[in-house]
Amino acid sequence: MPFFEYQAKNSDGATVKGIIEAASEVTAMEILAEKNMLPLSLKLKKERGDFFAKLSFLNKVSPKDLVLFSRQLSVMKSANLPLVQSLRILEKQTVNPKLKTAVAEIADEVDGGARLSQAMANFPHIFSNFFISVIKSGETSGRLDEVLNYLADQQEKDYDLMSKIKGAMIYPAFIVGGLVVVGIVMMVFVVPKLTDILKETGGTLPLTTKMLIGTSSFLSHFWYVLIIALIGLIFGLRFYTKTKQGSLFFDVLKIRLPIFGKLFQRIYLVRFTRSMSTLLAGGVTLVEALKVTGEIVGNAVYRDLVERTVKEVEDGNPVSSVFVQSKEVPVMISHMMSIGEQTGHLDSVLDRLTNFYAREIDNLVTNLVSLIEPLIMVVLGVAVGVMVAAIIMPMYNMASSF
Repeated sequence: MPFFEYQAKNSDGATVKGIIEAASEVTAMEILAEKNMLPLSLKLKKERGDFFAKLSFLNKVSPKDLVLFSRQLSVMKSANLPLVQSLRILEKQTVNPKLKTAVAEIADEVDGGARLSQAMANFPHIFSNFFISVIKSGETSGRLDEVLNYLADQQEKDYDLMSKIKGAMIYPAFIVGGLVVVGIVMMVFVVPKLTDILKETGGTLPLTTKMLIGTSSFLSHFWYVLIIALIGLIFGLRFYTKTKQGSLFFDVLKIRLPIFGKLFQRIYLVRFTRSMSTLLAGGVTLVEALKVTGEIVGNAVYRDLVERTVKEVEDGNPVSSVFVQSKEVPVMISHMMSIGEQTGHLDSVLDRLTNFYAREIDNLVTNLVSLIEPLIMVVLGVAVGVMVAAIIMPMYNMASSF
């Protein structure tokens, strides 16, 4: 999406300069009008950076980059450094080209008179609605340094949680990947030579041997069909998951899987409670916090719950009214939310729920890893057993007949 350099008069009558991201010049004018700015000049800004910097998949802003950005900005703001100066320092320290460019342009806008949240809103692919809403609440309440520090803490916890889950799954994924590669090599190069010997005997082959020969022959001669089918399946699933029906189907499937369903459910619940706690602690209203959280919870089932909760709260009903009736939400969460709302400490109650379910996720991941290891051994044993039944036993029978 292109960037436009603008010069405009704000609501106070002061002339400000900045950079805005928009699909067209007309859209840029509309965005400025929404911010109560009267455009004086607007021109397309030439993109900075080399060819590789323009390839977004090579310089994607990772959660780790945002955690580091938030922490450094909160430290400098707590040290009473001016916001523009802090952003200029961060621009020099940032390694990621995409984030570096964004920070530079945010600093230009803030220097021109824009609010930090307004400047960040021009980069929706980097800063989420959750991030911007927390920043906006800090600006409104005059506690930007405290909010930045709290935001950095919560982002670090979220990043640490996801890193633990991914780290715990690396070993099982490596083992399974290794088994698949070894299996393909065996079926394409080793098994055909062994089965040729069995075919030459002219004897009757067992069903398992015939199935093994057929699978090996298919992989050896029609491997490209398998690759095309896999690519088609991947793209087909990606297209289907982007549809409303497909997204709902897979989101329901995730939380109802026999082994991993409980883990996915806890991850989404922690994402909800942590985001709500952070937003409410930052001074965001309950309805606005629910709307933002609904966008970032990451699951259609829970997003629907949050959207229905927004309507209930706007009608004057308790925040826990929809959650109490849902089977996808543990009873403890809905009841504790009700208590937190009644006592006026909903943010702290949500924070305690976050800590509790984050520990439960750690235990679930540990148990899953312990379960996967013997499961892999069982699969490996079955695979070896099939190979023995299909090849070794016919050879043994052939040798014993002499």
